[in-house]
Amino acid sequence: MAIVVDNDTRLVVQGLTGSEGRFHGLRNRCYGTSLVAGVTPGKGGQDVDGVPVLDTVAEAVRDHGANTSMILVPGAQVACAMLA
Repeated sequence: MAIVVDNDTRLVVQGLTGSEGRFHGLRNRCYGTSLVAGVTPGKGGQDVDGVPVLDTVAEAVRDHGANTSMILVPGAQVACAMLA
């Protein structure tokens, strides 16, 4: 599978408040990816190093123009995250 990240990529990290989401999301930001938001249901209103955390991907798309999602959640929650 090819994944193309370019200047138009606006990334949302599902699971940004978890350890893996935080690590990989912020690492992507350091590499120059436009990290616009994180999503963790029930934690909307928080932020992770200045990145706003929202409750749904729909909010990230609506409010921040997210067009790419990276899912970093525990295995049992992946199916729900893909449908969010």
